[in-house]
Amino acid sequence: MTARSALRRYMLVSFLTWLPVGLMAATMVLLMTERGLGLAQIGLCTTVFSIVTVGLELPTGGLADVLGRRVVLALSAAFTVVALAMMSVSTTFWMFVASGVLKGVARALSSGPAASWYVDTLHQIEGLDADLKPGLARGGTMESVALCAGVLVGGGLPLLVPPGLMFPLAAPPLLGSLAAAVLLVVVVFAMPEPDHARRSLAGVLREVPATVVSGVRLATGRAVLRRLMLAAASSGMVLMTIELLTPGRLAELVGSPEEGSLVYAVVAALGFAGSAAGSALAPSAARWAGGSARGAIAGTALTALSVGALAATAGLGGAAGLVSAGLAYVMLFVGLSVTGLLCLELTHRAVTAAERTTVASTSSLFLQSGGVVANLTLGSLAARAGVAPAWTVAATVMVASALLFVRMPGAVDRARGSSPVQAPQARSLSD
Repeated sequence: MTARSALRRYMLVSFLTWLPVGLMAATMVLLMTERGLGLAQIGLCTTVFSIVTVGLELPTGGLADVLGRRVVLALSAAFTVVALAMMSVSTTFWMFVASGVLKGVARALSSGPAASWYVDTLHQIEGLDADLKPGLARGGTMESVALCAGVLVGGGLPLLVPPGLMFPLAAPPLLGSLAAAVLLVVVVFAMPEPDHARRSLAGVLREVPATVVSGVRLATGRAVLRRLMLAAASSGMVLMTIELLTPGRLAELVGSPEEGSLVYAVVAALGFAGSAAGSALAPSAARWAGGSARGAIAGTALTALSVGALAATAGLGGAAGLVSAGLAYVMLFVGLSVTGLLCLELTHRAVTAAERTTVASTSSLFLQSGGVVANLTLGSLAARAGVAPAWTVAATVMVASALLFVRMPGAVDRARGSSPVQAPQARSLSD
């Protein structure tokens, strides 16, 4: 295998890994709604997915070192096939919960092995000095392309399903299951296992509790990291509230779930574009505001204003409601991306090289935890009082999180004895 061949396979696997996610994203909430679930039950299903993903993230991270990259990727694809097929035929709350569990297992298994396979393979071909950045960047680009293409196809597909053939909103997750089956075949037959250092399963499992404790202790032991973890939790609350409530709001505006899925697909694709624009604007925002912390305040303020606009326009109907909701959605992702990238830079400035992976995993845990809190609270609030109060609370949380960046402790707030880490240049990051 050549380096170019390895890159092509890595890009293909990156695309196929996220294509099923994009295909089912546009109709997931609407499908549950049409099958009789309320917002609180939908929130619980999503919470189960988040809890399973978070709980297995660290154990499955080491599993690829034990079983091999290809085996873990194949397991992830197989779980995705079953999860999305089950989702397409689910008719009860507990069936959707089971689907969420399977999706959570698949997501946790897919976190990391593909990139590790590419790095191991390239090292085997070109040596340890091989330049990894171009290939990894292309893999990340393919993930974003897959999400954007998937959400557009999945959103429009229900309108193309012939009457009487099947339930229209079930078509996207079924197509996602087929895409995952293609991924399974590609992984099994086109990804030869590279040489890499093996670890024992017992050793990996023994490290999990220590890693979790170390990450939480590290993140809560320094003022700057405590603030950044709380900011991640706030962003998680806002993200989950938007993903939970926006599809139903748009379906209500256009009059049918099938048309709502298409509108949401277009809005979500524009949201991906807004996220990319926010990443590109983040360095300028930091320069304009006079520093990364102040730039993060600006991004947080834009996010809060966007969520507030969703709440304020929740009573509008027709074209005015669609346009206002779409614009607010896009600007929200611009703001979140600005804040997220600058928080990433602040995090890297506050830790040593040996601590980066642990802190990154801990930040992901806080982000997911914020989503769990939103599912359990704001989803129920929206079911009882409507989407406007839930979005108002989310906007308030985001406004309050801006205070976390005021007088942000500098990178000198570090563990005693650690050496300073130079701040990296801000760069555009894909989702």
